[in-house]
Formats: sequence, C-alpha cells, structure tokens
Amino acid sequence: MRIVIAGGHGQIALRLERLLAARGYEVAGIIRNREQGDDLREAGAEPVLCDLESASVEHVAGILQGADAAVFAAGAGPGSGIARKDTVDRGAAVLFADAAERARVRRFLMVSSMGADAQRGGDEVFDAYLRAKGEADDHVRTRLGLEWTVLRPGSLLDEPGTGLVRLEAHAGGGAVPRDDVAAVLAELIETPATAGLTLELVSGSTPVPVAVKAVAGN
Repeated sequence: MRIVIAGGHGQIALRLERLLAARGYEVAGIIRNREQGDDLREAGAEPVLCDLESASVEHVAGILQGADAAVFAAGAGPGSGIARKDTVDRGAAVLFADAAERARVRRFLMVSSMGADAQRGGDEVFDAYLRAKGEADDHVRTRLGLEWTVLRPGSLLDEPGTGLVRLEAHAGGGAVPRDDVAAVLAELIETPATAGLTLELVSGSTPVPVAVKAVAGN
C-alpha cells in the first residue's frame, strides 16, 4: 500500500510517516525544500519535491499515480500572512484533492482544524486561516471520486501522546498532542468505513483504535 502525504515535513506528517513506515507501508512525502529530504528518509518516507502553490493538477496527479491513499497535511504555518492561508491552506488543498481524484486515488484524508468554517467573519490572520480550511473542507466533500474523511483536531500540543482521545462529529473544545493526531490518521487510513465523515479530535479517555472503530460507518 502506497500513501502520499502533502506537507511531508510538517510536524504531524513526520510522525505519521514514522507510524506508517513501521506498519510496512510505502510512504512518500511531498516537500518543496530539498534540504528536508533527509528528515523524511529518517522517518521512513520517500521525499518528493513539489511546490503545491505553483504546481499543476496534472503534475500532482502524476505524483499520486498508483497511490492507495493521499493525506493533506500541509499548512502555511505560524508566521504566515493572510495571502498564504489562501494559497496553501485552501489552494493547495483544493489542488491536491483534484489531483487525487484525477489519479483515481480513492482514500483521501484532510487534516483540517476545529472551527474551520468557510463563512467565518473577521479580519485577523486566524480568521482567514479558519475560512481557508473551511473552504478546503467544503471542496473535498464535493469530490465524488474520493472516499474522504476530514479530521479537525483541536489545539495542537507537542507533549507526548497518550493514545487516548475523543473523536466525534462534535467533540467540543480542547487540545490534543500531535502524536495522537498522527495515530488517529494512521487508523483512519486503515478504516475506509470512516469515509464521508467530518470528525473533531481532542484528548479524551478512549484508546485511538477503539475511537476510530466507534465512528466507522456512522
């Protein structure tokens, strides 16, 4: 099984690459900085050089050809302005979803954010971020060729994961370690019955595999 991850050098993506490689999957991570390649190789992933802000759908579809699953985990990141929230958090996500559909990649996971809303008001950068994520989520949900799942984590923490989460359509506010976000993504890839769901994720009391099984098919 080949899995391609957009934003391959991100903090969640690197964790996910390690988990998937340990499970025996063939993993590729899309990066735009060649110098990040060694970090991906160390995580067990093949680095693929591509700038999703300027690439064509056809080019990205070529990268995705033959993949069994695609994960969008890219982001403009802290310190970026409103313009890049649009070009990365919305634009690159839309491009990646369209390319996955063109390449006939069925399983598609979108790493979004709790509070993502295309109709959100406000002029702050965070408002623009949540609008961009909401618009990207809305687009993914229109792709009839994808078995998509949208994951919306709460505030992200760098502390070690506990393996215990709350994963629901509406989980309420809260935070979650990046380790646990990656663990949930790994389980979601292996649980296609979660296709068509938008799920919120925070720390909780349910083991990750149990939490994913509980929402599968709902």
